[in-house]
Amino acid sequence: MMLEGWRWYGPNDPVSLDDVRQAGASDIVSALHQVPIGEAWTRKGVEERKNFIENGQPGRAQLTWSVVESIPIPDDVKRVGGKATKSIDAWIASLEAVAASGIKIICYNFMPVVDWCRTDLEWELPNGARALRFDQDRFAAFELHILQRQAALQDYSQDAQARAKALFDKMSQADIDYLIMVIASALPGSTTEPLTIPQFRDKLDAYRDITPKILRQHLVEFLARVAPVAEQLGVSLTLHPDDPPRPLFGLPRIASSAEDYQALFDAVPSKANGICLCTGSLGVRAENNLPEMAERFGPRIAFAHLRATRREADGLSFHESDHLDGDVDMIAVLKALLKENARRSPDQQIVFRPDHGHRMLDDLAATKRTNPGYTAIGRLRGLAELRGAIRAIGHR
Repeated sequence: MMLEGWRWYGPNDPVSLDDVRQAGASDIVSALHQVPIGEAWTRKGVEERKNFIENGQPGRAQLTWSVVESIPIPDDVKRVGGKATKSIDAWIASLEAVAASGIKIICYNFMPVVDWCRTDLEWELPNGARALRFDQDRFAAFELHILQRQAALQDYSQDAQARAKALFDKMSQADIDYLIMVIASALPGSTTEPLTIPQFRDKLDAYRDITPKILRQHLVEFLARVAPVAEQLGVSLTLHPDDPPRPLFGLPRIASSAEDYQALFDAVPSKANGICLCTGSLGVRAENNLPEMAERFGPRIAFAHLRATRREADGLSFHESDHLDGDVDMIAVLKALLKENARRSPDQQIVFRPDHGHRMLDDLAATKRTNPGYTAIGRLRGLAELRGAIRAIGHR
């Protein structure tokens, strides 16, 4: 069976390791979030965190730190590729520290300037639970009237511009501040730095000459350095898709489709070069066939984010749905992953985790601290649904 993972943000995470155990997960997905981006992780730092996870509570059910998500890739690697030797050297040192501690899966992304992007962290669902949401009109209002990206006008129709203007005109200063916080201030798990609006503009300007072809080449140059080391150490590098899987702010995105991944696998055929199959991110793009991708790229999938998104009427807005009820055929994806997993040895099982659970039940309490998308109860529900589906598939 695939291994049940859980994203955990360290000792300050409001979800405790006992909460993880009670949800039934066995494998921890975590990182050294305290280490500044671009600074090498040390073996001591990795070992201390691993010992805390695996041996910090004697007598409890065993947990294993099996996936690192993420070792952030510094901005200069995305802008200049292989020329960013110092940053790549530091990343390799972190990779070696992780491998020395027996952790064999690393998830990373190559999204420039912003990581995963949403416009709402507390969008109310019909049942009263709260979900993460990307609203295209709110995003346009931010880009056109708060960020004021000059080239953005050409990306929006007259109707879209009018809707964004009408929405912005109704915003209070608190509404504007909230939108800046959500989009520019780095959501949980982000591997980019929080930005002020002036800093945001400066970052975008630094990418003005970076095309999709150039960004892809920079990723290829990065992988050409790190993949041989990872392969020698038996580590799988799993590239997380763009979220959402389309260009934002005029920036290129190069991990949004099956064709994008195939181009990277063709350019760097190392078996260490893999994919994090995130059904939620890739599922936002209607033309992405996730069951087919799971089957096609099966040997390169060491890690999966099994969450669901629901595209809205405009085709660009979306929200996080229940894990089995999004646009992706989750059952078909699970069948493909289980088929691939059955071919593997016990030490190479696919790790999956529920993701972006709803804020619901006791997690809605005003006094309870939660990380957006990473509540205990919402993810527990998602994991239970996935576990039940997996058991049913295996019982046939």
